[in-house]
Amino acid sequence: MKIFSITLVNIALLMSRGMAQDATPNAQDIASRLSTAIQDGSSSARVKMETKPSAGGAKTVLQLQIKTRRTNASTDILYQVLWPKERKGEAFLLHKAANQAATGTVFTPPNTTKTITAGQMREGVFGSDLSYEDLVENFFSWDNQAIVGTETVDHVACQILESKPGKNSHSSYGRVRSWIDVKKLVPMRIEKYSASGNMERRITTARVAKNDADRPVPATLIVQHGGSTTELEGSKSRYDVTYKDADFTPDALRALSAGGSQN
Repeated sequence: MKIFSITLVNIALLMSRGMAQDATPNAQDIASRLSTAIQDGSSSARVKMETKPSAGGAKTVLQLQIKTRRTNASTDILYQVLWPKERKGEAFLLHKAANQAATGTVFTPPNTTKTITAGQMREGVFGSDLSYEDLVENFFSWDNQAIVGTETVDHVACQILESKPGKNSHSSYGRVRSWIDVKKLVPMRIEKYSASGNMERRITTARVAKNDADRPVPATLIVQHGGSTTELEGSKSRYDVTYKDADFTPDALRALSAGGSQN
């Protein structure tokens, strides 16, 4: 499963490269390797998304198909609902070129498309606690990176990396802290803060597994936002998938809805 950008999953679902442990890790070096890991080409995955709202509301469970294409020049992301039947075919696209604001499109069957505005990038995808911005953003590529401490998370010794956006980062967050297992190149915890200093989201890696390329990746993520919680569990991840530009267009969303999901 890829990591989301919590760019997790993305989130992203997805730091997938190995990393040698340095005696005294350098913040910029760690961030650069994590950024390269995110920009790992094309992939696909199936994900179970379970959202439990605050105040005892009814939980929502969705099965999703995810397609991603990430390079150092641009990012394309497609999410489509496979189940339940009454929501099958709901989908969205995200695109972000380097140093530009993200754009996106939401599709509702049978044939309705709407643009995701800049303000809506902070909203949760499919009503979850994970935002569009979280998925498409690569905060490890930001200009300002620093090691601000160490802490053990779930019996794993982690370096705490603090990332702050530069003037061209187009982020609503003021800073992001990541608890990094530098041996496996896996973020065990991510906390995202507003410009005023309030924590907006916490993303925890609940389970690490090896993907089809035998690399450790976050396989289960827990996203907390306010009093709500979303758990994402990935499966059937594939890397080095071949996509065309046409696979990340509104027309592709319509075709997927009409003909079913495609890997």
